[in-house]
Amino acid sequence: MHGNDAQMLVLTVLANGPLHGYAINTAIERLTGRRLGPGSLYGALTRLEAKNLIEPLPEEGRQRTLRLTPEGRTALEQELRTMAHVAAVGLRNLGVRTT
Repeated sequence: MHGNDAQMLVLTVLANGPLHGYAINTAIERLTGRRLGPGSLYGALTRLEAKNLIEPLPEEGRQRTLRLTPEGRTALEQELRTMAHVAAVGLRNLGVRTT
């Protein structure tokens, strides 16, 4: 899976509320039918945190729980709107009815 795809999946599942790494990957698997490899998942988490799109919650035991930042929520919404537009145009160009 492409790095940006992994980042979008992480942002998408965190939009439903804070999760730790294993739970993020479980939610991604429920969404897509596939788990991210450890390198893809933790690479995406590192990049998203560096961009201030996600942040850790105060430490609660061993697992590191992450949540979307306000910037992450805005970035996700903008990207999803763009993806929805591209999908609608692509389906229309293919002659696929969506209604």
